[in-house]
Order: sequence, then structure tokens, then C-alpha cells
Amino acid sequence: MALRMLVRGVGDIGSAVAHRPFLAGHVVVVHDGEQPTTTRRGMAFADAIFDGRTTLDGVEAIRVDELDAVSAILARHTVVPIVVGDFTVVLRLIAPDVLIDARMRKRDSPETQRGLSPLTVGLGPNFVAGETTDVLVETSWEQLGRVVTRGTALPLRGEPRAIVGHGRDRYVYAPVASTLFTAYTIGQQVAAGEIIAQIDVTSMTAPLSGVLRGLTHDGVLVAAGTKVIEIAPRGLPTAYCARSPRSRGRCHSTDACKGRACLRAVGLHNVCLLWEMRSALSHDDDDDRRQ
Repeated sequence: MALRMLVRGVGDIGSAVAHRPFLAGHVVVVHDGEQPTTTRRGMAFADAIFDGRTTLDGVEAIRVDELDAVSAILARHTVVPIVVGDFTVVLRLIAPDVLIDARMRKRDSPETQRGLSPLTVGLGPNFVAGETTDVLVETSWEQLGRVVTRGTALPLRGEPRAIVGHGRDRYVYAPVASTLFTAYTIGQQVAAGEIIAQIDVTSMTAPLSGVLRGLTHDGVLVAAGTKVIEIAPRGLPTAYCARSPRSRGRCHSTDACKGRACLRAVGLHNVCLLWEMRSALSHDDDDDRRQ
């Protein structure tokens, strides 16, 4: 049975989560704000918000500003609609069977979304299965893709995983809250010390030589401490950056794993989902349905 899914977050994780169910035949809509700070845009649908459309691993996404047009787009099932604006309005319009929060707000405490749709799924730390959402999907390396039906997600680890000997040193963070300006694109070769972007009066330079794997879109307002640049060290395959000037976007393997996990979460709770859709039972019975 095809399900209606609303995915929150147009970054690499949210895009992979939307990509997999779309190819599996489900009806998928992605929601985010007007100016996402996504860095790994070569692995995401984020550029559809800025450019109107983009393609990720053979799936096209288009920005849809007229919400009345969404139904017809979903019926054709040829593209993934990306919508911005008031989330409550979008939620009411889409009326999803499954709501997936893939915004990856790693240091924020997620609001309770359980009850906003028959099945809710959270990705990332701080979610509590059975409280903030019905189920959660682990995004930590230790248990990547594991579906949790009861309990808390693993806490955020302090340091990113090292790649070719480089960990946090391959990232650059906004020093102040201001607008980022850049003329660079994902996939460009850069040298250590090269100026990549400007935020306020501060020049943001490449911390090491390699390829731009992540870069927040030009003209986006960012908060202090936001990750805005990521360098893939020299020696990595070009595909690791997902998009170069000569190639289309690709889903990263770890992100695709999370997309598959979301499908497993939907499968695990399909009986519960159908039950709730057909009967408006109260959440008092949730624990019994998870046995």
C-alpha cells in the first residue's frame, strides 16, 4: 500500500529519506524553510528551494509555492515536491500517514510530534520513541539505521568520524550570525588557505586542500556556530563529494541506509498505522500496540 509521507528537512539526511520511499512507490513531500543552511547540497534536494528544481540520484525535486498544485503533482508521481512556509498549513494540506523529522537538529530538544500523523519517525539524537515520536531511527555510526520502538536515541558524540586522518578540521563554522556570500560551487578543488566565502567582515578559508564537499548556499543567513564549509581531503574518490561540475547529485551510502531504515520503521508499524487510520483510537493504547 502506498503511503503519504511528509519529510521535514531538505538536507542530505532528509533528502535520502525522501528519495528511497519515492522510488518504492510512496507519495512523498519534503518541507523546509526558505533558507536552509544545508552544506552537502550535492547529496540533497536543498538547491530546489533556491533554483526551483534539482536532481538527486535520478530523482527530480521541484519547489512548489502554490500549495493547491501539490495534489496534482503527487498524483503524477514524477517528481518530489519541496514546499516551504508554515509547517502547520502544510501538515494540514498533506495529511500524511507518516511524518518523518529528518532535520537533524543535533543539539536541540525536539518538540513532541507524536499524534501529528498516524505514524511519526524521528532521526537523530534527543528523540524518544514512544514520547516525542512513535519510533526513531539511529543516525550514530555505532548503530546506524537501527529502528528503535521504545527508548531514547544514542547521545550526540563529541567528534565527527575521521576521514583520511581528518576529523573536525575539515569543517568551517560561522563565527557570527550574518549572511554568507560565496561564488564557489560543490565539487570545486580548493587549496588550504584559499578564501571560500565571506560572513560579515570575516573571510572563511579552506582548512585543508581537497574538494568542496559541503558549502552553504550563497546569500543564506546563518547563525553563529553553523557549519558552512566541508572539505573532502585529497585522496578520496570524486563520488565521495556526490556532485562535481560534471555530475549529478548522488545519495551518500550512509544516508541511504537511513532511508532504508525509515522504510523498515514504516513496515514494522504498518498494522498499527492502518488501525489508527481506520479508527481514531486514543494514544492510551499505544503501548499495547507495540508489544
